[in-house]
Amino acid sequence: MNERRKLILKTLGLTPVWRLRPSAPDVHDEADAGESSPAEIPVSQMNWEQLAQTVAHCTACPLRKTCTQTVFGVGDKNADWLYIGEGPGAREDELGEPFVGQAGKLLDNMLAALHLKRGENVYITNIVKCRPPGNRNPSESEARQCAPYLARQIELIQPKLIIALGKVAAQNLLNSDDSIANLRGRIHDYCGIPLIVTYHPAYLLRALPEKAKAWRDLCRARELMDSLS
Repeated sequence: MNERRKLILKTLGLTPVWRLRPSAPDVHDEADAGESSPAEIPVSQMNWEQLAQTVAHCTACPLRKTCTQTVFGVGDKNADWLYIGEGPGAREDELGEPFVGQAGKLLDNMLAALHLKRGENVYITNIVKCRPPGNRNPSESEARQCAPYLARQIELIQPKLIIALGKVAAQNLLNSDDSIANLRGRIHDYCGIPLIVTYHPAYLLRALPEKAKAWRDLCRARELMDSLS
């Protein structure tokens, strides 16, 4: 079975269900005995609370051993706009929120240019929920372990438009190994949802001339959203 098929089956909940480590019983255990715990529910059927709890306890890949905490996502859970980056950095790992620090400030400015605001009709998350050591790119296997969580977030949000921030996010979402130069400038499809690729804010901080290209991507996104609305 190839990796793509394994990922699809996992996303649909047709593979062994993730199991949380046993925890100490509490006074509510007996009262809640009739309710299903996240450990008993396929990822594809989890609600927001169950999904967040499962991500927080996930040990499916080595990243959880080296990060401070998981970074689930933040924003409007019914957002039309969904922004997806690659993975948490040091500051995100510390605070538990994606896109903070200088890259986060630039993303907020990018949102403002589209007349958007963090938390209002916008949801922000990453391909992986744990910080890779040294802020390296997440590996293919690490992204694959987190893919069902991201797929479920997208299903719950049902955004009108996805913005992939950077090459890593774009390649994973589109199952492509194309360069970001080839992925930009087009409207892609993710499970029926239009997807636009642009540069990651952290990259733009290092490559200021590319901001003009990112601006064109944002204008394309705004035009597309207006047409969808």
